Amino acid sequence: MVFSSNVFLLYFMPVFFLVYFLMPKRTRNYVLLFASVLFYAYGAPEFVIQLVLSTIANFFIVRWMCKTEKPVRKKLLCALSIIISLGLLLYYKYGNFTMENLNALLGLAGKPGLTWTRILLPIGISFFSFQSVTYTLDVYRGINKPLEKLSDFILYIMMFPQLIAGPIIRYNEVADQIRERQSTIDDRLQGFYRFVIGLCKKILIADVIGAEVDAVLGPSNYALLSVEQLNDIASRIATLDTGTAWIVALAYTFQIYFDFAGYSDMAIGLGRIMGFRFPENFDNPYNSASITEFWRRWHITLGNFIKNYLYIPLGGNRVKHKSRMYLNLWLCFLISGLWHGASWNFIVWGALHGLFICADKLFLTKLMQKLGRIPSVILTFLTVCIIWVFFRVERLDFAWMFIQRMFAFDFAPIYFSANSQLYVTMIVAAFFSFFTLSKFGLKMQEKVYFSEFSNKKHIVAWCLAAFAFVFCIAALNATDFSPFIYFRF
Repeated sequence: MVFSSNVFLLYFMPVFFLVYFLMPKRTRNYVLLFASVLFYAYGAPEFVIQLVLSTIANFFIVRWMCKTEKPVRKKLLCALSIIISLGLLLYYKYGNFTMENLNALLGLAGKPGLTWTRILLPIGISFFSFQSVTYTLDVYRGINKPLEKLSDFILYIMMFPQLIAGPIIRYNEVADQIRERQSTIDDRLQGFYRFVIGLCKKILIADVIGAEVDAVLGPSNYALLSVEQLNDIASRIATLDTGTAWIVALAYTFQIYFDFAGYSDMAIGLGRIMGFRFPENFDNPYNSASITEFWRRWHITLGNFIKNYLYIPLGGNRVKHKSRMYLNLWLCFLISGLWHGASWNFIVWGALHGLFICADKLFLTKLMQKLGRIPSVILTFLTVCIIWVFFRVERLDFAWMFIQRMFAFDFAPIYFSANSQLYVTMIVAAFFSFFTLSKFGLKMQEKVYFSEFSNKKHIVAWCLAAFAFVFCIAALNATDFSPFIYFRF
């Protein structure tokens, strides 16, 4: 179940909030927990039991870890908890990838490949695995005490607003809110406004653009396609003119942002309705003047996770030699790419970002500062756009072919020449992507997202949000195309 579906919008969400707010405050966590298990079971019934059991095991292991006074035993229990969390992630997400590459090596050696049953990837496994790790490590480091109630811990891991695609929430950010929180009328109204903003980003922008991207590049998961379908995609890419190739690349650049940022907005909005304050996950990333700045603004909670639980433990900036610091940075982004997907294209995508991050520290940042803010933003945006090709096109040979078409300077008639809806939507996407480059745009964003509303503003905002909500449902039912890119990560 995803937020941009009839099942969620027309049935699950209204029934859940009706029951949630009718129940006494002391029972609302149980209502939320039951709804979260139901939400996950709807999309992955074959995995929900394993998720619950692994979560229960981690809860008791961490409690045991806190009670023991022997440092060695404490470290072993901490490691055991992390192994359970990451072990599930490694098995389900990287099992197929490992076997495919092992068989490729065996084939090169002239030996027969191994047979195995393909492993289905549980939805959202990367997100709840990382949250479990943050809980274990934050408790181990003494940042927070462990939760006392098992139900509260399961709720932290499985809370449906952020279960499937984040934001990745550190335990210390919501520990107190799980135990006790307030949900005022303002919280509920502004949470609803934020949810609708995200829904509009997803349905009215990302889905419209995404349908056209798929018309050229095919479905995003190539592993599910037949040889004939892959050959058809290769044929389309090989015959692309340069103009169409750039339009497709730009379209996907906007699609993935409004798709994922829209989902994060919906998650933050749902949490706000219940009194939770989830961390922001995006901060106008395409306004960045460097790749380093881009990663401070894009998928912020993942960046913070990698910094706190990978980069700093590797030594961070406190290493003796700068070469080690650059290696640590590059490795972190390489792992970030692999986290996004078990495929070589994601590894290349992460490695390229890592190289640009290192180049920023070496010379690019100074060069960009000399160019000025706007030229730097344009160059950074185009760089991100080109690298997104490796994220979208899962086969490296296809991705390289696509980039060649982008720079072939073959300006034949554009494939989308008559598609006015695509161009209008891309103009809207570009406007909202770069709107906050101006002081006026930043001021408007602050008012809409973070300021307190007067009664008059609430009346206007509620009417607009209600109209937009109904319009999104109508648009959703006018097409059967509403995939969610991060759903399978």
